[in-house]
Amino acid sequence: MSFRDNLQHLRATRNMTQEQLAMLLGVSRQSVTKWEAEKSYPEMDKLLKLCQIFDCSLDDLVQGDLTERAPGPDATPIPAGPPQDICGYDDHQRMLAWRVPTGIAAIIAFIGLSFLVEGRFALTPGGDTDLPMIALILVGILIGLAFLIPAGMEHTAFQKAHPYVEDFYTEDDRLRARKGMARGATVGLGLIFIGSFCIMSLGEHRDTEQLGLCLLLLFVAAGVWIIVHYGMLLGRTNVAEYNKNVTDELEIEDIVNTQLDEARREQILASKRRNKKLGAVCAAIMITATIVGLCLLFGPALTAPDPDAFEPEGTTAMWFWLAWPVGGLICGIVAVLWDAFSKQD
Repeated sequence: MSFRDNLQHLRATRNMTQEQLAMLLGVSRQSVTKWEAEKSYPEMDKLLKLCQIFDCSLDDLVQGDLTERAPGPDATPIPAGPPQDICGYDDHQRMLAWRVPTGIAAIIAFIGLSFLVEGRFALTPGGDTDLPMIALILVGILIGLAFLIPAGMEHTAFQKAHPYVEDFYTEDDRLRARKGMARGATVGLGLIFIGSFCIMSLGEHRDTEQLGLCLLLLFVAAGVWIIVHYGMLLGRTNVAEYNKNVTDELEIEDIVNTQLDEARREQILASKRRNKKLGAVCAAIMITATIVGLCLLFGPALTAPDPDAFEPEGTTAMWFWLAWPVGGLICGIVAVLWDAFSKQD
């Protein structure tokens, strides 16, 4: 028996589609098709993963006869019917939907709490009374990063392990996510409005201003958490966007090593090279804008008869900052034209 026969039999006995096997292996469906057509051969790491999925040895998979063997108890089961989440995509996205908003909200909340200790006391006798506020802000940043950094690293690892995910969400799933987002946005904005009311009512008096700022940011933190949480839950149902983003974020070396069909690989590489060129052009535009802005800022003072008595009113020094917005707008125009002409090519 050949590897092709063994692979087809093992996949068929588990009701596993080529897309599902591709998701488990982190390759494209076209790669599995080529393996089963004996047009290409999987790399060693993929062979080892196949052995783990189908609970067999490498020798049996490559050279043996597995067509008479029933699925083992440790083999990965794939239920029949509509596409299923077999790579843990939904659990991963739900984890992100908890960690990311928690990290953001923690930073905002601790900044709000820091206003309660502003100028109230010092950490040491005769010390600076602003240090407790700074310390509380730093604690909030550390707590926020403790949620955000691991979540980002896990998401990057998940993307590399699963560059393609088959869309398994139903219209009911998307409908529930949209309803959840609508409710979350309403509640979140309501909390932010309550916080705004607190600062408007308490901020008029010096004695209650700090409390008003604290309540404002606490309500904003709660509102932001709800909006981001339900927004990410809605975004997770757009599997096509996930697949596109993974392709955009892969480095050229990763794309070359990824088991994709030649046409798809060349298409992705061309897109990456095009984006890299666009990034270089926009970087050059913004560097030029920086040079222009610095010239507008320091030029009048350096050319004035008496630089020490120089007054910026009525000179270009008052408008030097316009160089960066103009540079950003030019980058936007270049990006639009670049994309349009690239599609024509």
